[in-house]
Amino acid sequence: MHVTEVTDGIFRLSANAKDILFEGIWPIPNGVSMNSYIVKGEKVAIVDGVCGWDGVPETLFTQLDQMKIKAEDIDYVIINHHEPDHSGWLDDFKKIRKDFQIITSVKGEALLEAFYEITDNIRTVKTGDTLDLGDGRVLAFADIPNVHWPETMATFDTKSGTLLPCDAFGSFGAITDAPYDDQLSDEQIEFFEQEAVRYYANIVAAFSLPTSKAIKVVEGLPVKIIAPGHGIVWRKNPQKIVDDYKRYASYSKGPAKEEVTVIWGSMYGMTEQGVRPVIEGLQEGGVVVHEHRVPESPLGDILASVWTSTGVVLAMPTYEYKMFPPMAAVLDELGKKKVLNRKAFRFGSYGWSGGAQKELDEITQRLKMNWDFLEPVEFKGKPSPQELDLIKQRGRELAEAVKSLVADAPGA
Repeated sequence: MHVTEVTDGIFRLSANAKDILFEGIWPIPNGVSMNSYIVKGEKVAIVDGVCGWDGVPETLFTQLDQMKIKAEDIDYVIINHHEPDHSGWLDDFKKIRKDFQIITSVKGEALLEAFYEITDNIRTVKTGDTLDLGDGRVLAFADIPNVHWPETMATFDTKSGTLLPCDAFGSFGAITDAPYDDQLSDEQIEFFEQEAVRYYANIVAAFSLPTSKAIKVVEGLPVKIIAPGHGIVWRKNPQKIVDDYKRYASYSKGPAKEEVTVIWGSMYGMTEQGVRPVIEGLQEGGVVVHEHRVPESPLGDILASVWTSTGVVLAMPTYEYKMFPPMAAVLDELGKKKVLNRKAFRFGSYGWSGGAQKELDEITQRLKMNWDFLEPVEFKGKPSPQELDLIKQRGRELAEAVKSLVADAPGA
């Protein structure tokens, strides 16, 4: 991929990572871009280099060559966020130049030593501090802690109004030769918005409160361009991704959209018999339905669906006096990601005894999820025709409850 010019004096260097599990956990079937930025005044800074996936350091250095910039010419390395996908290249860079100065947050200094044994030539900055690169280009820094690591900050170029926020306002999705929103069709923008939902739900969701605080910091700046560490650069309409992130953050406490996610698992097909009826009831009620089977569906996909859903259906059998284990694992992760205040319904089969409800209550209470459940439908063995009718009815009831919650939400 070639170097592209974000705006006068700021350049985007990028490579795509594919066929990996992001953070070692999350499938990214559409890949993800890794973005670095060169900011040029009389002096030169690089903001958020990229890690060693798929030959990225070599790609990075090749792109520097395209700009006729040598690594030795870089005066400052600005690390907004120390997660190794943005800082892992420092080991390679140290071999080329040992005397560069790193600009990082106060909390970031300890991570430089822990990850890379770097203790010298570090300048720590906090909100309100600046760095003058000359030629009228002054960079201002703002702490945005816990988006999504505690050391995170953002860099703002006061000359062009370009915000470099690293993981904030990012998305999954590999980038083509058109990395800017003003080069993309509405359909392509929609693709990256969907990838942003998956990215947010998988990576940022647990930190929605700090993210909301960070958005307020950003809105206090005269931002004209948002250039994140992952995903496209927003220079035509940067407010769009800000508004998207506002909405994503609000989904934590709900309500979200007029959507219901049906998550189901079945050992021998007994619980599965109720899946079609509940989906039919939901669809008759006029809501969008997302369906995922566990453990087959990737957890990242389930998180993304539930994040935008106001309602959730949990369909699973009792297993050894407890919940079907894959469902328990999903529910536990939903709680840790702070998916709160959902309207929900549970049904499922049991053999010699029940017990799923007890563990369900334990998980939701321990993680303070505050989910409001309709009356469950449990059946011994396979469901009767009457029980299938009741499951369908519960689907209609859940759909109506979801639509009511969304309609009554502030700003609806």
